[in-house]
Amino acid sequence: MTKWVFGFGDGKAEGTAGMRNLLGGKGANLAEMSNLGLPVPPGFTITTEVCTWFDSHDKTYPDELRAQVDAALDEVGRITGRRFGDTSNPLLVSVRSGARVSMPGMMDTVLNLGLNDETVPALAAAAGDPRFAYDSYRRFIQMYSDVVMGLDHHAFEEILEEFKNEHGRDLDTDLTADDWQQVIASYKALVEDELGTPFPQDPHEQLWGAIGAVFLSWESARAITYRRLHDIPNDWGTAVNVQAMVFGNMGEDSATGVAFTRNPSTGEKALYGEFLINAQGEDVVAGIRTPQDITEAARIAAGSDALSLEKAMPEAFAQFTEICDRLEGHYRDMQDLEFTIERGRLWMLQTRSGKRTARAALKIAVEMADEGLISTEEAVMRVDPAALDQLLHPMIDPAAERDVIATGLPASPGAASGAIVFSSDEAEEAKAAGRKVILVRVETSPEDIHGMHAAEGILTTRGGMTSHAAVVARGMGKPCVSGAGALRIDYRTATLTVSGRKLAKGDVITIDGTTGQVLVGEVAMLQPEMSGEFARLMEWADAHRRMAVRTNAETPADARAARGFGAEGIGLCRTEHMFFEGERIVAVREMILSETEQGRRAALDKLLPMQRGDFTELFEIMQGLPVTIRLLDPPLHEFLPHSEEEIAEVAAVMGVDSEVLRQRAHDLNEFNPMLGHRGCRLLVTYPEIAEMQARAIFEGAVAAGKTTGSPVTPEIMVPLVGVKAELDLVRARIDAMAKAVAQETGITIDYQVGTMIELPRACLRAGEIAETAEFFSFGTNDLTQTTFGISRDDAASFLGPYQRMGVIERDPFVSLDQEGVGELIRIGAERGRAARAGLKLGICGEHGGDPASITFCESVGLEYVSCSPFRVPIARLAAAQAALKAKKAA
Repeated sequence: MTKWVFGFGDGKAEGTAGMRNLLGGKGANLAEMSNLGLPVPPGFTITTEVCTWFDSHDKTYPDELRAQVDAALDEVGRITGRRFGDTSNPLLVSVRSGARVSMPGMMDTVLNLGLNDETVPALAAAAGDPRFAYDSYRRFIQMYSDVVMGLDHHAFEEILEEFKNEHGRDLDTDLTADDWQQVIASYKALVEDELGTPFPQDPHEQLWGAIGAVFLSWESARAITYRRLHDIPNDWGTAVNVQAMVFGNMGEDSATGVAFTRNPSTGEKALYGEFLINAQGEDVVAGIRTPQDITEAARIAAGSDALSLEKAMPEAFAQFTEICDRLEGHYRDMQDLEFTIERGRLWMLQTRSGKRTARAALKIAVEMADEGLISTEEAVMRVDPAALDQLLHPMIDPAAERDVIATGLPASPGAASGAIVFSSDEAEEAKAAGRKVILVRVETSPEDIHGMHAAEGILTTRGGMTSHAAVVARGMGKPCVSGAGALRIDYRTATLTVSGRKLAKGDVITIDGTTGQVLVGEVAMLQPEMSGEFARLMEWADAHRRMAVRTNAETPADARAARGFGAEGIGLCRTEHMFFEGERIVAVREMILSETEQGRRAALDKLLPMQRGDFTELFEIMQGLPVTIRLLDPPLHEFLPHSEEEIAEVAAVMGVDSEVLRQRAHDLNEFNPMLGHRGCRLLVTYPEIAEMQARAIFEGAVAAGKTTGSPVTPEIMVPLVGVKAELDLVRARIDAMAKAVAQETGITIDYQVGTMIELPRACLRAGEIAETAEFFSFGTNDLTQTTFGISRDDAASFLGPYQRMGVIERDPFVSLDQEGVGELIRIGAERGRAARAGLKLGICGEHGGDPASITFCESVGLEYVSCSPFRVPIARLAAAQAALKAKKAA
């Protein structure tokens, strides 16, 4: 018989931390804490395999499940001395989701389950506090009706707010037991009016309703969006954790809280978190009440008058800090914990590796290595390469003027500017239109996930450092300011007011997630520096990686930036990008529109000194590091003049009639220019272009070598080769120029000629192409286009739906299609190396900065990857992780 349910509690458990795939992260860690003898309320976990069964069997359960759940409930009752459904001594439980990876706020939770009209008096008697019991019952009705029965929780909030207004109650804690009974009656009436059925009184019906709701929430829109954004497979499923309730809302000696063993924003080694006295866990993250600081140091730093946990409950605090240290040492990672104190007794409800910013991840990894808790290899593996992007972009210039209109909590560091929008749909629309926005909300909910992803940053008026907005923003690497309570939002008029100032939708603001400040207008930013923990982790990464990391750059600014980020050369210099400015574009147009070789050479003579200067500067910046220069590649239509003004400008330079040029431009237009007269086809038919560029490269190498004293070895790349004869023809022109420049200068330049492999035919015929080519650089942008037969400029209209429908897992232009495009790369690499020993292989498409694609490149044995300058550190870390994974697997 399959085991579907695993119990835990009373110092033992049927599961362990290593059973994450089966028990989910929460269930596995509850089991582990139980095995460690920590104070964990007893409970049981329904496995992720039940979720998979549920989804594939028309929302039904395995036959054996109900009996296993009943047996597990009985065991929890035995441990607690209570019985589920009993009217005199009832066992109450929580029902929570628990996927194998943390998905904060994405799936559903139900607390206080088992309460009904008959059990609530028993709870009141046992607690000696009717107010607490009826408060718990109204919470359960509201939560269960929302999560399981589909009633909007705002309807219940409206009933409560109206009651408080009518009876002069300011806070929920001001309501008496009699008050709560009246609210409960209104809640139950709402359920029956809206749904035509009474609120369920049978605890077992309640339990199975909640279990089903958790499984159904795995397929909720917000959970699906979260999985897509974080590359979490749909078939993993979630577990369900049913656990005996402990109550943080039983009076002033009870509390609930969330804490991290280190600061998840900065990485500082200090207990970090929030708690509330006389509250339940959802109160802390919902932003309904202002949380209090856990430590006295944090309270003082925040300037708060509210008691810290350290002062309010010193014994529980001391026990909690001891458990924090023990769990961090056990898991060897920063932990995110949930706890409840019931009448002075501490209970641990959850531990997991805490989500953190990239800056915190770096600091924590490096410091834990220094502490001897982990090795440098583990430190390298701990940091998500893609998350480094957070550290490679601007922050507010300290010297900039700041028009600060409000200050909230620094929930997620970094800074961002954008136009105000008040809804997630507006944020998504703006992103699609290319506009930068700040999402401004009273508070965010899981339904806002798409807007948070689209926005540059998030600003909320309610919520603490562990609110939904804060946790999700940190995970996304976006700046967030939460709890800016001085701001007043009016969704109806789409305005934001503070201290007499009013801002409207579309007005630009800046948020500083490091200080919590909200500023009017766009504020000057500074570029980051790679120092401290960043530099040390990069050193460790470089020591472990095998592949080199180059950059795609053709401007001096990009080349210098890339060198600052640790690039080991230029893997792709796109020379056509050098031709789109000022007099250059006129000369290029003159060359293209000339009908004779003599006319083309005259125009190229104007471009030669410009190109020579370009290459000289790049060679000087790279100081002898390899520089791969791709000869002219793009379709001619990108250079052709289109307006009357542009045609007249070129005509004047060439001394011909505008109408003649207009007709010539018309004749050169192509129906499918991306597959037209471009790349090596242009160089074969107009060989003088290859000659000019080759001469400029060799003369630039001579000049740079004299200036720097470092020998320059250019790598000249011929694009879009599909037939060996194409490369032979262009190479002959390059070799001829090399000899000519050597004779003229008396200096012989070592160089290599290779090709960009970006056509399926080139991969298949790589063996014969390698007879001429000394290196291959896989141009995965075009190789993806030509393999799939789709244009990346037009594919967005269907690639998104394809991902949502499961046709493809990822956008193949973002992360390499390893099964198709990757197979062609393997073929090209194997056949090329078989034909030429020592053939150098690299990749220079956008995939060169994608961690998953870099892992693939390691498996193929490429010598280097090349990416945009700001992705160089990402590629360095990803290449190190790929090498370490390969070493471990060997």
